[in-house]
Amino acid sequence: MSPVLKILLARRVWVAGLMGFTCGLPLALTTGSLLQAWMTEEGVDITVIGLWALVGLPYTIKFLWSPFLDRYSIPFFGRRKGWILISQLGLMATTMLVGCQNPKQDPWFLALSCVFLAFFSASQDIVVDAYRREDLAEEELGLGSAFYIGGYRLGLLLANGGGLILAEFLPYRSVFFIMAACMLIGVITTLLTPEPQATHGVPRTLREAVIDPFIEFFSRRGVAIAGGILIFIVMYKIGDQMALQLTTPFYLQLGFSKLEIGVIVKTLGIWATIGGTFLGGMFMLKLGINRSLWVFGVLQSICILAFIALGEIGHSIAALTAVIAFENLSMGMGTAAYSAYMLSQTNKKFTATQYALLSSVMAIPRVFATSTTGYIQRSVGWPWFYAICTLIAIPGLIMLVKIAPWPKKT
Repeated sequence: MSPVLKILLARRVWVAGLMGFTCGLPLALTTGSLLQAWMTEEGVDITVIGLWALVGLPYTIKFLWSPFLDRYSIPFFGRRKGWILISQLGLMATTMLVGCQNPKQDPWFLALSCVFLAFFSASQDIVVDAYRREDLAEEELGLGSAFYIGGYRLGLLLANGGGLILAEFLPYRSVFFIMAACMLIGVITTLLTPEPQATHGVPRTLREAVIDPFIEFFSRRGVAIAGGILIFIVMYKIGDQMALQLTTPFYLQLGFSKLEIGVIVKTLGIWATIGGTFLGGMFMLKLGINRSLWVFGVLQSICILAFIALGEIGHSIAALTAVIAFENLSMGMGTAAYSAYMLSQTNKKFTATQYALLSSVMAIPRVFATSTTGYIQRSVGWPWFYAICTLIAIPGLIMLVKIAPWPKKT
């Protein structure tokens, strides 16, 4: 059996994909298109929709409680599986709670419900990221990350595209209840998969779980290089994340229906993203992570400009399909390399805390920078908004010269 085929058939890679699904689903429910469409139909102002990204704050500060998930175990289920199960049950409960709200009548309680949903989602992310880092072999990191992102996008597809389509025929409350039931896929996966072996040891004290991961991360590469890595993680996808924040209002203003958005943007787009992640994973087996960051980063920056062209063309199914296919294919490839790079920067003894730190840094633009997108769009209009997002993406590419030099294959 060839090494590539052996990796493709590995249990660890497929489990990463299923766990990715359970992580992508709740993220879309907090700030995704389903909730945006609901608020738009209820007459919520676009600036509030933009500010709604702030409910994702737990994704940014999740490193604050990640040491506790590294240090303590749940009886009978294990250190990783136990916390994953608790997070998934919390997600099911809070998803149903969100579905019982009304965006127009009580937006603050809806926001609070979404914060709790984001908390359980962020907690699940912490432990799932640690699980796949400890479960995947080193040579499986690239393709395993691609499977994870592919599953993640399937979760987004179900919540965004499938949710929008269901919302054409069902009340939003029923749609959120259906999404909660879909989390059972994650529960079953968690129960059936084995607890990973802690080959590098586990934190024995709370101090070791809280302090040592940060000391190890900064001492291993030096403060300057470690700080540069954190800045790079913020900048690499910030332009892409800002551009995607207001896509649903953008499509609606161009005259596309919810059904068209659900089928073309969310369904076709997600499949293009999934194809991009798997294609990116295969390329990483040949190019390595560093070179992939270069190639995929350039593509995902260029594709933001396609939204300007779509705005000029207007309501065109063909143009929308072409733009979505190109944008999501590029984004999927870039995200696969990005995720694999962050995993490679962690020490297995402190996986949960160190990866939570890196992914929390990654979430900064999604929570804070994207919260300004409504104001930017209102000030400059759609064409200049997407042009600004493209310019914001450039510094992250420039940093690759130091962070991931082209000749180095890792």
